[in-house]
Amino acid sequence: MVMRGMITPDPNKAFPMPDIDSVTYVKPTITRPNIIVGDFTYFSGVDFERHVTHHYETYGDRLVIGKFCQIAQGVEFIMNGANHAMCGVSTFPFYIFEGFQKRPPPLSEMPLKGDTVIGNDVWIGQNVAFLPGVHVGDGAIVGANSVVGRNVEPYTLVAGNPARLIRKRFDDELIALLLEFKWWDLPIDEIDVLLPLLSNRDLDWVRAKIRDRLGKAP
Repeated sequence: MVMRGMITPDPNKAFPMPDIDSVTYVKPTITRPNIIVGDFTYFSGVDFERHVTHHYETYGDRLVIGKFCQIAQGVEFIMNGANHAMCGVSTFPFYIFEGFQKRPPPLSEMPLKGDTVIGNDVWIGQNVAFLPGVHVGDGAIVGANSVVGRNVEPYTLVAGNPARLIRKRFDDELIALLLEFKWWDLPIDEIDVLLPLLSNRDLDWVRAKIRDRLGKAP
């Protein structure tokens, strides 16, 4: 058993940093049923749901964020309610404004992109905007001020407007091992033991340790 003194990490504690009220664990602050956030994902702010915009229950889309994500200030998740129908010559949404004789189009005619899904252990820089329906893989990094309109592969670094691939974080073998290892799903005591591995710069050593944990021959 890991000895950690009197304090155990609690993913349901909104303010996890002593004497700091500007960083929150997101999960215990969520009130909307269509936002799902994993344990220990944190946000550099105090009202995460204000950064999920155009999110209307009638569209049925969800924002799903994994565990241990790091979300900086000013990040915005733009959901499907922001999209306008583009099949006509005008994109103006007449039907939402008082006085215009136009019924709302059926959802089948709207350019809906589905759920927005962020994987586990994703680092999102300041002022990033996610467009509706994008999927970001585990372990990805999104650079500050990026606009993400396409899916992001696991363990890649993307940046820019629109966000583009800068590089893979690791080689294909190590990425595959990490995706199989899924350290974020382990009990917190096991994760605590793994901290030296998760923060080690010697990637060959890390690779060997993960292989050993997975029972794979070198």
